[in-house]
Amino acid sequence: HLHDRSRQSRPRAGGHHLKPSLVGLKSCERAPGGRPLYLYDGSMEATTSRPLGGDRAQRIVEAMRASVARRGGAGSTFDHVAREAGVSRGLLHYYFQSKEQLLVEVVRHDCELRMRRLGEQLESVRSAEDFIDRLVASLEEMVGRDPDSVTLFFELFTLARRNPDIAAELNELLRRTRGHVAELLAAKQREGVLALRAEPEAVAEILFALADGLALRMTSDGARDYGETIAAGVACARTLLIEETGRGAAR
Repeated sequence: HLHDRSRQSRPRAGGHHLKPSLVGLKSCERAPGGRPLYLYDGSMEATTSRPLGGDRAQRIVEAMRASVARRGGAGSTFDHVAREAGVSRGLLHYYFQSKEQLLVEVVRHDCELRMRRLGEQLESVRSAEDFIDRLVASLEEMVGRDPDSVTLFFELFTLARRNPDIAAELNELLRRTRGHVAELLAAKQREGVLALRAEPEAVAEILFALADGLALRMTSDGARDYGETIAAGVACARTLLIEETGRGAAR
């Protein structure tokens, strides 16, 4: 039975066994958006990649996102995801050791798509004000068009408080996204577009904290007008990104 085999260690050449990683996915297939959908942790001595077809991968990711948005992480089961993705429950168990592992992959996929889009949007900016405007647009797009991604992230954060393996995976995800934005900030500072008031990673961390907090509140109370609140957040960001004169490197 496929379900039973998925819980066993998988043999490799030489008769040794490798325990599948609880978190961290490795594969050569492409997930939605073109990113590889990984199935096993790359830190292991050796791995066995088992490709998951792109169409099935997309259906599984979308089904998990929709299920968590409707039922929450605790209420989402492999039965729900399998049924809504149109795949067998055994297939999910074969590729994902737990629903938490699947949730990690969905959030990672969402973050990487968002970081790629943000990088493309910021690459061409030529002033600090334009840079800030693009950040605000990214936040408003996420909350307005994809509020489920906010729900998914905070579900993962809650799980990480109780599960050290999920916590390690979340911390790595945060490190990578923080590093990505820090590189964008540093590049724009070298170009003379920004004048950072602190190290790039520290500024990136504060920008994420602002965005995460605003996203949580905006998705919790969609009826409220957050225009003034966003303006206050922009004032905070401007202090970090532009010299005290208010113009500085902006041009």
